[in-house]
Amino acid sequence: MTTVKTPADEAEARAIQDELRHHVVLTEVGPPPGAGLVAGVDVAYDDARDLVAAAAVVLDAATLAVVAESTAVGHVSFPYVPGLLAFRELPTVLAALEALPVTPDLVVCDGYGLAHPRGFGLACHLGVVTGLPSMGVAKNPFTFTYEEPGARRSDAAPLLAADGAVVGRALRTQDGIKPVYVSVGHRVTLDNACAHALALSPRFRIPETTRHADSLCRRALREATG
Repeated sequence: MTTVKTPADEAEARAIQDELRHHVVLTEVGPPPGAGLVAGVDVAYDDARDLVAAAAVVLDAATLAVVAESTAVGHVSFPYVPGLLAFRELPTVLAALEALPVTPDLVVCDGYGLAHPRGFGLACHLGVVTGLPSMGVAKNPFTFTYEEPGARRSDAAPLLAADGAVVGRALRTQDGIKPVYVSVGHRVTLDNACAHALALSPRFRIPETTRHADSLCRRALREATG
C-alpha cells in the first residue's frame, strides 16, 4: 500500500515538496487519448467534523462508461495552508485509488500539477507517489496569468508563472464557455494532457472523470455524516 507521511508542520511539508519535486517526470508523452482507462479523483470536506471524503472513478476512455469506482473517508490530518492542500487530501485520495479493482492508465485531478505556487500541486504529488501518469484540470485560475483563449472548443492560451515559464494552458472545452486550466502532473506532456481534457469533455466544460468523482465523493460524505 502506498503511504504518505503527514508533516508535523508547514516547514516539513515544504521540505517534502522540495524533495519530491525532483522526481516529477516530464519526458514521457503519456497514454494516448481515447484509449485505456482514465481515473478521476476528487474530494469533499465536512469542516465541522474534520472529515474528508475522496472518490476515484475509472472510465473507459473510448466510451466514457464507468468501469469502476471507490471511495474512502478519513479525518483531515493537516491544516489548511495555501499551496499545501495535497497534504490534506492525499492520504484519503490514495486510499480510494488503492481500493479500485483496476489500475488506471492516467489519473485526472480536480486541481493543479505544475501550475502551482511551488510547482508541485496535487497532480504532481499523486503522480510521484503512485508512479501513475497524472494531470490536473482545475475549474478556477490560481497563481498564474494568461490571455483569454479564443471562443471555440480546443482554443487555448498558455498559463504563465511569475518568471514567465509556461506551467499549463487555459483550454476551452466547449464553444463560448469559460476555459478550464490544464497542467502536467507526472509522466505526461502538456499537449497530451490537453488532448485528454478535450476527449473527456465531449458535452460539458468539466471532464467526465471529474463530474463522476465530484458526485461520488459528495455522496460518500453525506453517507458518512448521516
